[in-house]
Amino acid sequence: MYIRKSKLQYHAKPEKSNPILARRLQEILGGQWGETTGMLAYTLQGWNTVGNEKYKDLLLDTGTEEIGHMEMLATMINDLLRDAPTDTIEEFARTSDPATAAILGGMDPQHAFVNGLGAGLSDSNGNPWSANFITSSGNLLADMRFNVVRESQARLQVSRNFLQTEDKGVRDMLSYLMARETQHQLQFLKACEELEEKYGPVVPHGTQDLQKQGKEFTHTLYNFSEGEASQALEGETARDGNKFHYSSDPIMAGGEPDLTAAPEILRNTPPEDPNTTVEEGRRMLEGE
Repeated sequence: MYIRKSKLQYHAKPEKSNPILARRLQEILGGQWGETTGMLAYTLQGWNTVGNEKYKDLLLDTGTEEIGHMEMLATMINDLLRDAPTDTIEEFARTSDPATAAILGGMDPQHAFVNGLGAGLSDSNGNPWSANFITSSGNLLADMRFNVVRESQARLQVSRNFLQTEDKGVRDMLSYLMARETQHQLQFLKACEELEEKYGPVVPHGTQDLQKQGKEFTHTLYNFSEGEASQALEGETARDGNKFHYSSDPIMAGGEPDLTAAPEILRNTPPEDPNTTVEEGRRMLEGE
């Protein structure tokens, strides 16, 4: 059960309106790596965690915090749009005049046409957020690794947004988000470390006997592209304690494919005489 408090987790007040900046912040709110993805991924992972209260609580704490981040971003986007030129937007909608479109510049038209000068669950190009962005596999190590990637990408985009604005209010909020994403990266990395120590680094654990045996398969880097720079990995120790090997001549054990062609009528491959296909088609249509 969720109970909302009316106070924001942190300040979300820009110095002045800026519709173009509002569009950029949409990526952090509704983009692939944005706060919506974090909120739903961590929350669903937490709901699906059974028998491990430590990680369940960690995930639900963080997922719930991300709801607060979403509200901060939505509040900031609304404030950045407060003086958007609605008369120009209406004219643009009515005439689709290229000159008027140029006046709008980099503003997201959906902020006006779809969201009524408010935030939406879409990225900076107006693409809607998708549940395909989240991961909840039921395997804690796999999910924690996804969470590290999510937080890393999110912090990267927040920092880029920070560097592309001079607005002190926006920078203050983004600086806070970067700090929280530092915490989240570190906590999920620690969880990965603990889970690897317990289960090993390879996901899923307990399946080693099912895989093809031999270090030429499990600990050998194949050179499948031009260049030999990746050979530097040879001799290094993998996370499971074994040494990496390098092969400049990868194993090709499968041989040539041996396939049976599909029926000609399905392949639509014309015979030597194209008229034959036409005649057969006519007979089919006429029920012969």
